[in-house]
Parts: sequence; structure tokens; C-alpha cells
Amino acid sequence: MNFITYILVYPLIWLLSILPFRLLYIISDFIFLLLYYVVGYRKKVVYDNIKLAFPEKTDKEIKQIRRKSMSHFVDIFMEMIKSFTISKKTLDKHYTYTNAELLNEVFKDGKSAILTGSHYANWEWILGLDSSVNYKTYGAFTKISNPYFNNKILKSRSRFGVNLISTSKTISEINYNHKNNIQAIYGLLSDQSPQLKKTFYWREFFGVKVPIHTGTEMLAKRFDLNIILFETKKLKRGYYETTFSLITNDAKSYKDYELTDIYLDKLEAHISKQPEYYFWTHRRFKHKDKAPKNKSI
Repeated sequence: MNFITYILVYPLIWLLSILPFRLLYIISDFIFLLLYYVVGYRKKVVYDNIKLAFPEKTDKEIKQIRRKSMSHFVDIFMEMIKSFTISKKTLDKHYTYTNAELLNEVFKDGKSAILTGSHYANWEWILGLDSSVNYKTYGAFTKISNPYFNNKILKSRSRFGVNLISTSKTISEINYNHKNNIQAIYGLLSDQSPQLKKTFYWREFFGVKVPIHTGTEMLAKRFDLNIILFETKKLKRGYYETTFSLITNDAKSYKDYELTDIYLDKLEAHISKQPEYYFWTHRRFKHKDKAPKNKSI
């Protein structure tokens, strides 16, 4: 069944991916109208999330953000499809960096780095970063159940040089490189809700106490890694600009969860500027008000 699904669906994905952006966004608009006004896909989830995050906003403002967010959500889905066949030249035109030189500058201290960000604007197209840096780049990913689609996505996302590793093998890969003095950048997204059994830390995110991913801080302290934040801004439809900033080059000097707090404070500030470009469809606050005592890292 996995193979049958693949041979039936992938040709359609490929045909969509070779379309020019203008036509792709016309299709995106049509899908958005169906999802938003006919199906009502996750409208309540998105509304509740935004209302929790911005209780000071009026009902009208929340609904405006919701509509823009859902439209952007469909655009991102179409841009992911475009990634299957997009050229490096086209990608570089649509996804730019303000200060990629910072990444090479940070590596002069001999350490590797974690590049951390969030599901904001377009996080997928940063996979073209490899050509801008002088070191190996890795991206953690979660395997999907259909092996044919999984292999095709891996091939697509690694076309521009990034090395994709499953989340279950991330630590072992970092450990190997650390022992063999191989400098690398490891891309991790840390803004979604972790499994409760793997949660060490709870804190307020937009005023709501929720479980927090602490993997970036844990890995940085364990392997003495620099932590670099990437923040992406949507310039206009289909065009993005990413800026990098160094959070720390001395992770071990920070108290438990202090680095995680810095990341979350920056994330909140970034989202607040244009909340319509955040990934509100996931249930980020589903475990609110269930916080036990925090554990040590």
C-alpha cells in the first residue's frame, strides 16, 4: 500500500513542484478558501492558540491573524512541494541571509554549533545554507511512515549539501564528530510541545505555562557547542530573509534552563512582530496548567 500510495501521489506532487510561483500561489489561494471557509480546518485550534498568546487583542484582530496565518500555512505547504524541484539559483533569490558571514566567524574558536530556530515564516528553505558556510551542515528530521516518500523527501532536502539525520541518531552523530574534531552546524527547531515523558522543564510561553524542549541547551552543554539563533522574516509572498545571532559561545557557564529562557524570550519577541506567520495549527498549549516540578538537566 505504501508503494501504491507513492506512485499515485508523487507524480501530482512533482507536477505541482515544476509550476511557476505565480500559478502555484493561485492554487494555494484556492486550497485556502476550501480549507478555511468550507472545511474549517483547525480554525478553533488556531483561534484558541492566538487568543491565549495575545489576550489583549480583540476578537476581530484574532480572526484577522487567524485568516492570514491559515493562508500562510497553505503557502508553506506549497513551498515545501516546490522544494522538490527548485533550483539553487531560484532558492537563493527567494531565501536570503543578512549576515551569513557570522556562521563562519563563530567557527574560528574551533567549536561546532547548534543552529536553532522555530516554525516561523519559512523554515524549510534554510536547507540551502550549506553553500554559505565552510563546515558540514546537519538537519534533524522525523521519519515518516511511508518509506518511499521518506526517501524522496530526504533526497530532495539534501540536494544542496545539508546532511539529514533522524532525531533518534542526532546525539550519536554529534558525539562522533565531537570525538573526531569535526566541526559542524546542527539545525534544530525547538518551539513545539515535547512528549510529557521527555519533559524536564516547564515555563510560561506567551503567558501560558507549558512543557518546553531543552534539547538545544542540553546538547550545547554536553558537547561544548556554540548556540546560534536564526530568525526569518517574510518580506513578501514567497520571499524570506534570515538573520543570525550568537546566543552564547560558552553554554556551560549558564545555569539550568537559562539558555532555554533566552531562546524563548527572543522567540516571543520575534513572533509578536508578525504573529500571522507563526505555525499556530499545532496544539502548543495542550498541556497548559499541568506543570510538575522542574528537573535538572
